[in-house]
Order: sequence, then C-alpha cells, then structure tokens
Amino acid sequence: MSTASVFETLAAEISALRGSPLVAIDGVDGSGKTTFTKSLAAQLNARPVIVIHVDDFLNPPEIRHRRGRQSPDGFWLDSYDYDALERHVLDPLTPGGSREYRQRRDSDAYLCAADGAIVLVEGLFLHRDELAGRWDYSIFLDVPFGITAQRMNLRDGTNADPEHPSMNRYVGGQGLYFAAAKPWTRADCVIDNSHPNAPVMISPEHAGDRLQ
Repeated sequence: MSTASVFETLAAEISALRGSPLVAIDGVDGSGKTTFTKSLAAQLNARPVIVIHVDDFLNPPEIRHRRGRQSPDGFWLDSYDYDALERHVLDPLTPGGSREYRQRRDSDAYLCAADGAIVLVEGLFLHRDELAGRWDYSIFLDVPFGITAQRMNLRDGTNADPEHPSMNRYVGGQGLYFAAAKPWTRADCVIDNSHPNAPVMISPEHAGDRLQ
C-alpha cells in the first residue's frame, strides 16, 4: 500500500465516523507522531480538523520530576496532566459537551469547535487505561527503540543508543506503558512508521515484540 493509500484509507475510515470523533495518534518518543498527524490532517480536508498536542498538557517540573529526574516510573506516571486534558479537551468535545476547548494546559483562551470537526490528539501513552475508552478511533505508530533513539538524538541531542543509562527514563518509562497497556492491541490501526515517507499498515501481532 502506497503512502497516499495509507492516509487515504485512514481518512476514509475516520471521516465515516459520525459527529465530531476523537482520534488518538499514539507512539513512543521519536516515532513521528507530529509529522504523521500533520499528514493525516491534510488528508482530512473535507471536514474541519482540530489538532491537540498532548505535550501541551505537561505537568509542571515539580510534578514531572518528583520521583527523580531519571525515573522511568516518573516519566510514565507523572509526565502529563490528564485531568486537564480531559477537562479542557476531551469532555467539551464529546457529544453533549460545550464545544469550547483549550489547546494548552496553561492557556486561559477557549476556542469553539465547529460541528463535525475531527479532533486529532497526538502524544504518548494515549492507550493507558484511563484514556483508552475515550477514543472513537485510535492509531499506534510502531517504531523500534533503535530507530526512535536515533531520531531523538538528531532532534534533542539525547544519546542515540536506547540502552545507554541516560535513556532509561524514556525507554524504561515507555516499557512500563507497554507492559501495562499493550497499546498495539488496543489501537484500531497499527502503522509501521520506521520509514516516515513510507508508512505501512501492519497487524497487531506483528507489533510489540519489535518494540521491546
């Protein structure tokens, strides 16, 4: 299936959903979520699209690092303010909600969602227990840590070796997520995004083992 066909297929499935569907794009750090979401949004050009970046709902540093700056548990459990995400995005944009939402945790500005708008939420840990049931459609980007660590090295200057001690917070925290949620089994669609210019739809049974 070509790159265009992947996004065309996803757009057709998502566009067929009624109302204003909430769509999750999940994947580990460096899996290409932001770029993938941008491409998907461009394909969904027949309806209004709202893009929410979960990184805009980070907890303050005193919460994120309360278990230690290198703690995998802290990365998995304390990175995001899920109460704020639900209160300011998910609740108002579900059926019967106010349609007034915030794009950032620290913003006081409310925006009004158009009727029928498709809401793309991209970020880490979106198939965790407390969020998995919120999505009308969800995507998991499957990319091995050996590749994502190299991408993070280019983007953030972190170590390119996923087994380096300095990467344990990120790789270890995402390993805890895999053990708790097995997100590839909860997603409606699993995408091998090892080559961002050539994403491939894969079966869930082909994911997971490659990631750990």
